Amino acid sequence: MTAVEVPAPGRMLQLLSGFVHELRAAGLPVSMTENLDAMQALEYVGIEDRAAFKTALRATLVKHADHERVFDILFDVYFALQPYDGDGDGEADGPGGRPGGGVPIPGGMPGGGAGGDASPEALAAMLMRAILDPEALRAFAAAAVTRHAGMEPGRPVGGTYYLYRTLRALDLDGLLDRLMEQLRQPRGGFADELEGRLAREELAARIQRVREEVEAEIRRRLVADRGPEAMARSLRVKLPEDVEFMHASRDEMAALQRAIGPLARALAARLAMRRRRHHRGQLDFRATVRRSLSYGGVPADPRFRRPHPSKPEIVVVADISGSVASFARFTLQLVHALASQFSRVRSFVFIDGIDEVTRFFEGNADLGEAVKRINTEADVVWVDGHSDYGHAFEVFHQKWGHDVTPKTSVIILGDARNNYHASQSWVLAELQKKARHLYWIDPEPAAYWNTGDSVIGDYAKYCDGVYECRNLRQLERFVEAVIES
Repeated sequence: MTAVEVPAPGRMLQLLSGFVHELRAAGLPVSMTENLDAMQALEYVGIEDRAAFKTALRATLVKHADHERVFDILFDVYFALQPYDGDGDGEADGPGGRPGGGVPIPGGMPGGGAGGDASPEALAAMLMRAILDPEALRAFAAAAVTRHAGMEPGRPVGGTYYLYRTLRALDLDGLLDRLMEQLRQPRGGFADELEGRLAREELAARIQRVREEVEAEIRRRLVADRGPEAMARSLRVKLPEDVEFMHASRDEMAALQRAIGPLARALAARLAMRRRRHHRGQLDFRATVRRSLSYGGVPADPRFRRPHPSKPEIVVVADISGSVASFARFTLQLVHALASQFSRVRSFVFIDGIDEVTRFFEGNADLGEAVKRINTEADVVWVDGHSDYGHAFEVFHQKWGHDVTPKTSVIILGDARNNYHASQSWVLAELQKKARHLYWIDPEPAAYWNTGDSVIGDYAKYCDGVYECRNLRQLERFVEAVIES
């Protein structure tokens, strides 16, 4: 194991500057003050202690738990310590000439076509040691990537391909079952179901660490071949608040679900404070005069009557057809999580039929459960279950239109793709006359509006605003604007 060479101060400043720039490009809100805090922290923590070095940067630059994964990936890119000997001089080279600790790797590039020296039997033995001993993880990951990834210098292939090849050869899912069987046999089975579940969870966590170390090893080698800037661009991961609702993967959906609660709490606190600050009330002349006596009759400290700012009443009408279902789900959850900021919230969902679903949210602390009930119990199919905005709006106007008053802000969620049915835009014209505000939020990019069967233009002329809301960040800005209006 070679010693870690400490970069010169100028080189370290350059690396940290590039790292912060990439964090900002990925969407992390890193301010100049936090950048200076990180530089100051590194005066006391050296790069020789990699764990402490990473912890210091994370503590000063990351403010939200959901941003840690992006930070971890970019940290591995900009401060990779895996050596390689790209010029054949016997010295371990790395990005910027940084040598570091690791396992000797044959070939012109780490993990090149040589396939590695470890036999399948030796690799299997290393895997078992890595499962039981975290200290052996890095050595195993290096050997596994060398043998199975087939990495070649300069090849324009993403890390996902190399990771797939390596994990497919290792068969970690099958390994979990084999390890469970090895634990079960000597004792004739587990004492009860709980013991078996705990054993499986522990082994699954250890195998997950193996998978993560293999992924980190591939990143280190790609950085060595292509440089940190190029790899940072190719590995850039979206933050949960920047993931598009309509194109989110299963993991991204889970991250969005976790982000809804904290976002709603922070947004509610911020909006309540803003409402109090923006509504000071009318000048209290008598109190101001009394207060001025302590200043010799000069009204230096005007007094105002305690404000009682009105809260808007919200009516949400959401398309929950397949194309925009996830967008509607997260929007409904966020709006109802902010119910304390409104005098009343009523929710309606539709496909070609429409139904009020406010009842599912009332008294239900689990908003996710309320949304599940909407998906299974709401009566939203009229004919064939394909979006028909015109018919849904007509039924809404007939059954609930009289409930819309000058205190009501109506928010319509959907992509306005009407399957070439009649738009019945006159309904929105009537709603606009009666409502305080009428807004439309669309999860599609604005460039797609009014293309194909989209009739957003027919509706937009009767709305006080049509907003593109493809992710949580845009949705947050919209909700703030609605409450302030």
